[in-house]
Amino acid sequence: MMIPNGVVTWAEIDLDAIAQNVEAIKAFVGPDTEIIASVKANAYGHGLLPIARIALEAGASRLAVHRIQAGVALREAGIQAPILLLGHTPPLGVPTVLDYNITPTVVDWETAAMLSAYADEPVYVHVKVDTGMSRFGLEPEKALSLVRYISKLPHLVVEGLFSHFATADEENLGPARRQLKRFLAILAEIENAGYPISVPHICNSAGVVTLPEAYLAAVRPGILIYGMAPSLYSQPPFPLRPALTLKSTVIHTRTLPSGSTISYGRTYTTRVPMQAALVSLGYGDGYPRLISNRGEVLIRGQRAPIRGRICMDQFVVDVSDIPGVRVGDEVVAIGEQDGAVISPEEVAEWADTINYEITTGLLPQVVRVYKQDGHCNSLEEGIEQWASYLMAV
Repeated sequence: MMIPNGVVTWAEIDLDAIAQNVEAIKAFVGPDTEIIASVKANAYGHGLLPIARIALEAGASRLAVHRIQAGVALREAGIQAPILLLGHTPPLGVPTVLDYNITPTVVDWETAAMLSAYADEPVYVHVKVDTGMSRFGLEPEKALSLVRYISKLPHLVVEGLFSHFATADEENLGPARRQLKRFLAILAEIENAGYPISVPHICNSAGVVTLPEAYLAAVRPGILIYGMAPSLYSQPPFPLRPALTLKSTVIHTRTLPSGSTISYGRTYTTRVPMQAALVSLGYGDGYPRLISNRGEVLIRGQRAPIRGRICMDQFVVDVSDIPGVRVGDEVVAIGEQDGAVISPEEVAEWADTINYEITTGLLPQVVRVYKQDGHCNSLEEGIEQWASYLMAV
């Protein structure tokens, strides 16, 4: 059924699934390893604030974001748990990071000096070293020197040292194990020089599944929290519950005669008369245009193939084999309907991408409605949360 008040496209987020996934990860890594829940990119498209709250309730002790504005939104929502800023702190962002008690990542002397100059009380920082990503991070040979420098600055305390696996989701774990060996050597060098690190961490979701020797003091699961595996080679041995269902609505039906061309570019031509349904979903919502003429959706528990190009706000599907389709029918683009399932992984395969991109790509105009204990919050609450997120970030 179409949800009321005129909304025809929305995402239902199962908070019980998020909680179960966090609890399963926590049980798997054991009580001595902290969970730093990654809620970057609007919690992988699931909604920053509700996911952060439920993850902490379920056993995560810290949160990780990539942009300063996400940390600010969490603090202004009343969240008190430590928040690690995984990304860069620009000079103009230093006051905001410290005023909102966000834990910065430091990879250079200049940022450390600016943090120290602004701070008037102890500030915990994490140092990131590059062990094989060639991305944001300090060169390994400079790590001890930076930690020594930071430790001499007023107010700064090096709490964490971390890195990030590049290939822990692949069949060959050799490169990932070499990264781990490199990281442990850097950690040992720093600690042997008299600078203890209380929170070393390197595991992403793939590392959680494939490299238990890398758990250390904390792990940083992301995709696992949302009920998806990092890859075919990193399937967890514990059950996951996908949390997101993307829904839309049939807004028009018609019979197209044979020889009709559909949508921009006329990339599909009907060979026989076709019963067509128009779905109110498009790339303006973050649904990939690349799956034009490839993908399918669920209507009345059956698969309906997409015909023609996906437009900004709508696309056409063939419902010739689905009796009785009418305006107002629910359409499931990702998720389950009457026992049939279209997974984010399947959508990703159609779009030649990964499941991460499918959920994080859902744009803010898609209202999120949250389900807990079998009940969805009201549409009005969903719209209010949606508007609050837009204002915060």
